[in-house]
Amino acid sequence: MKKPWIWMLVFLGIVVIAGIIGVYAATNSDDDTGSGDAPSADTYEGQPYLGDEDAEVKIVEFGDYKCPYCKDFTANTYPLIDKDLIQTGKAKFYFVNYPFIHEDSKRSAEFAEVVYQELGNETFWEFHDLLYEKQNPGEEQEEVYTEDYLVETLESIASEEEAQTVLEAYQNGEGEDAVERDLDLVKEWGVTSTPALFIDGERFEGSTHEDFVQAVEEAQGE
Repeated sequence: MKKPWIWMLVFLGIVVIAGIIGVYAATNSDDDTGSGDAPSADTYEGQPYLGDEDAEVKIVEFGDYKCPYCKDFTANTYPLIDKDLIQTGKAKFYFVNYPFIHEDSKRSAEFAEVVYQELGNETFWEFHDLLYEKQNPGEEQEEVYTEDYLVETLESIASEEEAQTVLEAYQNGEGEDAVERDLDLVKEWGVTSTPALFIDGERFEGSTHEDFVQAVEEAQGE
């Protein structure tokens, strides 16, 4: 049986998020398919990833820690990708920030980037997953990701000393360049919604897990 993906609603329709600004739409555009040219190795350098370093195919997710569809993707869809494509060595998986929903979207993205810089790839992914796990419905337009909240979240997986090191680096602006680089890639690849998935620089337009696996396997042969 084919497995429909919850987050494909984002690709095929309109994303509605309640909050101060009411309703916003995040729809696909005809140009939202990447640059058309295979990305260079520099595109992925310094980005957090999961999987075998030598995996041939590169999957990129653009996400916002305030996005409820990204939470659904992380909890329900990524495990399928991990089982069939990451653990098998067919692909490696990157996360790129697209913080656009609220002011604290960017704060959480910059803080997470500093976690990656200071504490490494493994701790970054623990923190990444925990932010989505703790996300509550209906808070998209509320100020949730304060410095205190982010530090408290990090202290549940790292020491108090490590969390303070990250906080100081964040307050010194050490995550800003990484997020600006991500936003440059958002513009370059024409991303307009989250979550958005790309396979070797080409946006995935299918609707099932089987479609996604097929697209990755086709990319392997190119």
